[in-house]
Amino acid sequence: MSSNTSDPSVVRISQKGQATIPKPLREKFDIETPGEVFIYEDGGRIIIEPVPDLEALHGIHAGDHDPGEILAKVEAEKDAAKQRDQRRMEDLRPSEK
Repeated sequence: MSSNTSDPSVVRISQKGQATIPKPLREKFDIETPGEVFIYEDGGRIIIEPVPDLEALHGIHAGDHDPGEILAKVEAEKDAAKQRDQRRMEDLRPSEK
C-alpha cells in the first residue's frame, strides 16, 4: 500500500506531549533528525514548518519582506527555546533551605 503525504495520519502523543512526524513528511520537507521545526497556531490549526538552515537562507533578502526578517525569526525562536530550557533547569533545581 503506497502512502500519499497529503493523506491524514494518526500520530500518538506521548505523556510528555511528544509526537513523531511521519517519515514520508520528514523526507518530503527535509526535516533532519534530530532537528528543529517551527510550531505555531494559525486560524485554529497547528502548523509545523522546518527551520531553514543557514545555507537555505542565503539570498533571503531578495523578495517581499524586510531584510533579515526570516533570520531574525529563526534567532528569536532559538533564543526563546534557550530561555525555556533555562527556566526548566531552574525549576528542576532543588530549593536551598
